[in-house]
Order: sequence, then C-alpha cells, then structure tokens
Amino acid sequence: MDVFRRPFAAALILVGLVSVPAADAQTQSPAPPEQAQSSPPEQAQPSITDQKLDQTAAAIKRVASVKQDYQQRIAAAAPSEKERIVEEGRKELAKAVTDQGLSIGEYDAILGVAQKDPDVLQKLKQRISPSVK
Repeated sequence: MDVFRRPFAAALILVGLVSVPAADAQTQSPAPPEQAQSSPPEQAQPSITDQKLDQTAAAIKRVASVKQDYQQRIAAAAPSEKERIVEEGRKELAKAVTDQGLSIGEYDAILGVAQKDPDVLQKLKQRISPSVK
C-alpha cells in the first residue's frame, strides 16, 4: 500500500504545482539537490535524462487520471466492493508507471529528486503542461 501512496502524493503535488506554484514552498525547503539521500540508489545521481523526464511526466499524467477514476469508483461502490476496487486501482497505478518504461523505484526516485531540485521540478512541470509558463 505504501508503494502507491508515495507516487500518488508526489504526482498529485507535481500536478497541483502546475496550477498552484506556491503550494510547493514546504517541500522545497533548504535541502540542496545533491542530497537526494532518501531516494533509492538506482536514481540517486543528480542528472536525470530527458527521456526519463518525459517518461515520468507521462506517468504522472496517467497516475493522476487513474487516481481520479478510482476515487470516484470507490466513493460510488458498495462497502463490500471497496477493497476489491482499491486492489484493482493499485494494479492500475503500477501499470500506469510501468507502461511508460519506468520501474516504481525509478518513478519514486525521480519524483523525490523533483521535490528537492527546482530545475528538475520545472522540467517536469513543462512536460506535464507545456502551455503553463
């Protein structure tokens, strides 16, 4: 369950930042970009390729869509169906990320870096919503 709460939260923070940049003030406090110590080792390097950023942006959009869909389905479901729908939603979330060519670990790591590195965050925002300036 924790595996999917982190991508949800981070993706929604990033999607929300596209329209409300001030909302990120708390997550970008004094940690320099080099200190991505909490990220898994596979993406701990400070430089993330454009391809990975493109994949992450596409995954963020898909994760946000899946989350919205499943929140509505869970809200409308009978109590006896909710757990089944939650499990189905978890699988769809994982698929939303892996269909973009990323592992869950890579996705989490890139989102973690984006929360600490304003340059990476800006690059993701541009990919998520190119019309926002």
